[in-house]
Amino acid sequence: MHIRVGVIGLGHMGSAFAGNLLRSGFPVTGHDIAPAKVAALVAAGGVAGGSAAGAAGRADVVITSLPSVAALGAVVTELEGMEGDPGVLLEMGTLPIAAKEQAADRLAGRFTVLDCPVSGTGTQARTGDVVVYASGDRDAFTACTEALAGFSRAQYYVGPFGTGMRVKLIANLLVTVHNVAAAEAIVLARRAGIDLDLLVRVVGDGAGTSRMFEVRGPMMVAGSYDDSTANVEIYKKDLALITEFASGLDCPVPLLSASAQLYAAAMAQGRAHQDGAAVAAVLEGMAGGGQAERDGDGA
Repeated sequence: MHIRVGVIGLGHMGSAFAGNLLRSGFPVTGHDIAPAKVAALVAAGGVAGGSAAGAAGRADVVITSLPSVAALGAVVTELEGMEGDPGVLLEMGTLPIAAKEQAADRLAGRFTVLDCPVSGTGTQARTGDVVVYASGDRDAFTACTEALAGFSRAQYYVGPFGTGMRVKLIANLLVTVHNVAAAEAIVLARRAGIDLDLLVRVVGDGAGTSRMFEVRGPMMVAGSYDDSTANVEIYKKDLALITEFASGLDCPVPLLSASAQLYAAAMAQGRAHQDGAAVAAVLEGMAGGGQAERDGDGA
């Protein structure tokens, strides 16, 4: 029989985790401050927890997938007064390590907290195409691998608490740079008059590909950025975390620094809620292109 899972935070990632767990046969109880998100979970076969404590109280393993330090703090305040047998809590957000450590300290005795960020976009999460970087108590990780496998493609134990976020920030550095590299290549190909659908297919099959080229290349070709599961504002948050991490180690990150300017330009252009692929639109503007050119280039 599958273990019971509670999911607190049903945004792009949390709802994807919950949906895949339900399809994998796990009983899921969820909570979110947005009633519509809870209703969607119930429609998919899950149970409404009524509160963060309600979702956690019906679960053997609890997942938190939250957008900010403030949201995590509010949930921890609710959970730290709970009674019952000790459980495991998987903190899966992309948040400062210090905030996760504080949460683990406050919940000690009631939950063993693991730092478990994931690598992958919201779109990838919907199909279970994400990778988990788990850190903390290894026995607790082993006890949760069945649940983790219910919504992710691979699950890695990477070391002591906080190592998961460090690995995640390094992975996000590559995502940030590869996204810009994909945009630069597609804008160059557009200027050269190359069939862009052909380009995505043939470059995606060669040595120049990347997951960002494969996932976001088609969006860049279409110039369609509004259906976002990882928007420019999220990239801005991640850039700040990666930059602080690298600065604390006196480690130069020149490609990240150069890429950051394009995300800043996207923010300045009002693209905060568009997909991160919108850096291609920034580059097109720099190249003198735009929607009119896209409509007339036959790509």
